Amino acid sequence: MPNKTIPPSITEPATSTPTMAWVILIGLALIWGTSFILIKKGLEVFSSDELGAIRITIATLALLPFALKGLKAPKPHQWKFLLLSGLIGNLIPAFLFAYAETKLASGLAGVLNSLTALFTLIIGALFFQQRITWLRTLGILIGIGGTAVLIFSGSAQESSSNSFYGLYVVLATILYGGSLNIIKHCLGGIKPLTMASLALLTVGPIAFAYLCTTPAFDKLTTQPAAWEALGYIAILAVFSTAIGLVFYNKLIHMTNTLFASTSTYLMPIVALIWGVADGETIHLLHYVGMAIILAGVLLVNRAK
Repeated sequence: MPNKTIPPSITEPATSTPTMAWVILIGLALIWGTSFILIKKGLEVFSSDELGAIRITIATLALLPFALKGLKAPKPHQWKFLLLSGLIGNLIPAFLFAYAETKLASGLAGVLNSLTALFTLIIGALFFQQRITWLRTLGILIGIGGTAVLIFSGSAQESSSNSFYGLYVVLATILYGGSLNIIKHCLGGIKPLTMASLALLTVGPIAFAYLCTTPAFDKLTTQPAAWEALGYIAILAVFSTAIGLVFYNKLIHMTNTLFASTSTYLMPIVALIWGVADGETIHLLHYVGMAIILAGVLLVNRAK
């Protein structure tokens, strides 16, 4: 991370939010809230590492024409930040979420993803000189408390499983928070579509190379359900990863990092609706934990 003073216009929230920003925010919540059930469907045939590799490979191919067109857009020193953003904002979380959902309900994974807003603030304060007040600190602590309630609720068997696999989602949200700050503070001047496509281009070959070492291609020829599962992953890759990333980058540059991360307010609701519709069991304490997490996130974003 560069050690330099960030201009006030970057660190401080915008005084007003454009209507289009709210439209993008709601759209992202719907797209990303649906991603967790798509991961679950893809895992019915493919392993978590296969799913992660397929997801990033397809997303990279979807935006490849734009990446090739924008190769000259970044300044030389920005390529390392594009690679870092691709790694911690796309590649690694794709594997972490898939692995977490091998044991964790998709709805609960969606709720835990709301921690992104909290870690965005923490990382911004630690590395980018963003202001953090006592109210925001309180919001962070409340969010962490809600996470503990959500992860350790349910039956004894479920608690043991969730307490372990839920931590993979938490780690992914930490990485998301880092990537969001990098996009805002280190990749200025690059158009959202170009930035998203280039970030994927830096990690896409890694994902495809790994995919070639797995039996994923064999499953397509030996398991009839594999093509349907691949369809779910393709939708996940094109909409949640490729298109979602483009609009997320645009939202960051239109507003600020905290507003962009508030898509996590609505995302858990969408994820839970899909999970319940698919027959997942959600306990009362899960809802309590979700409410506490969202209260913490709301406090963080409302505090001045």
